[in-house]
Amino acid sequence: MDRRIGRMTAILVCVLLGGLSYFSCAGKEPVRVDSGHQLVMGTFARVVVVAENQGVGKECIQAALTEIHKVDELMSDYRSESEISRVNKEAFDHAVEVSESTYEVLQRSVEFSELTAGAFDVTVGPLMDLFHDAEKDGAAPTDEQIAEAKLKVGFEKLKLDSQNRTVQFAIDGMRLDLGGIAKGYAIDKAIEAARRCGASGAMIDIGGDIRCFGSPPEGREHWLIGVQDPNSATEGIGGGKLLLTLKVTNAAVATSGDYRQFVLIEGKRRSHIMDRKTGTSTEGLASVTIIAENATDADALATAVSVMGTEKGLDLIEKRPRTEAILITSGPKYEATKTSGAPEYVKE
Repeated sequence: MDRRIGRMTAILVCVLLGGLSYFSCAGKEPVRVDSGHQLVMGTFARVVVVAENQGVGKECIQAALTEIHKVDELMSDYRSESEISRVNKEAFDHAVEVSESTYEVLQRSVEFSELTAGAFDVTVGPLMDLFHDAEKDGAAPTDEQIAEAKLKVGFEKLKLDSQNRTVQFAIDGMRLDLGGIAKGYAIDKAIEAARRCGASGAMIDIGGDIRCFGSPPEGREHWLIGVQDPNSATEGIGGGKLLLTLKVTNAAVATSGDYRQFVLIEGKRRSHIMDRKTGTSTEGLASVTIIAENATDADALATAVSVMGTEKGLDLIEKRPRTEAILITSGPKYEATKTSGAPEYVKE
C-alpha cells in the first residue's frame, strides 16, 4: 500500500502548453483557469478547468479544492483529529461511526481487497509503521517483528456495519492506511464538484494521480499526461524525463512507483508499497500506470498490481473493462509491458 495520504511526489505530469495561473481567450471562446500547485494531502494538487468565463472557472476550481480538503480532513492519518486517526485509536475498543465518504472508501477498499486476494489492503498500517521505524533505527526489521506485525494486518479483520455506518477492528493494534485509494477518491469528488459548478472540462492532479473530463483547453483533442521515466527521476514536481505521453479525454491515470517513494534501510532502497503476504515491501516493478474510468479505481489498482507483479497484474487488468496498464520493470533495464488496449492511449 502507498505510504499514508502522500509524501511529496508527482509521478505523472499533466502536459499543458501555454500560460499558468488565470488565462482567458478572446471573445466567447471557453476560458482555461489554472489553480497552480496547491499543497494538500501531503503532496501537490493542481486543478485546471475549462469554463464559459473566468468567474465560473474560478468557482469550479474552488469547489474542486474544497472537496479535496474535505477528504484530507477525513482520511489523513497525519491529522490527529481526522476520522481515520480516530478509527485507528478507538476501533478495537468499540465500533466507530464514520461519515458517508469515509465509509464509502472503506467499502470500496474491501471490494478491491477481495478482487485482488489481498494485494490491495488498507490494513497494512502496522507493516508501514514497522518499516519506517526501521529506517529511523537504521536496521531492517527482524523476522519476528514482521511476523508480529502481520498478525495485525488483514482486511478480513475489518468489521464494517453498513446499517449503522460503523467500523471496528477484530485485533488490537490494527491501523488503517488509505494512502492507496484516498487521493483517487478525492479526485473523483473534485471532478463531480467541477461538473456541478459548470465546467465543460477539467484536469485534476493530486500527487501524480490524474483524472480528466470534457474539453481540453485551447481546442486540443485530448488532455496529455506524461509518464515519467523511472531511470531519470529527480526531486521536485514532475522532475526527470518522460518515458511516454498519454492522450486521454474522459479517464483517470494513476501511477505507483518505487523510485520516488521509498525508505532506505541498511543502504537498501525499499518500496513504500507493502505486500501483506510477505510482510515486506514489493520488488520487481519500478512503476505501474493504470488507465481507468475513475481515479478511485486507477489509484487502488496501481497499488494492487505493484504487489501482484507483472503476470498476475496484467491478467487482472486485461479482464477489467475500460481499464489498461503500463508496467515498467525495476532497473537497470526498465522494460515496459502494456495491456492489449494501452497503446491506443500512447501519443506517437
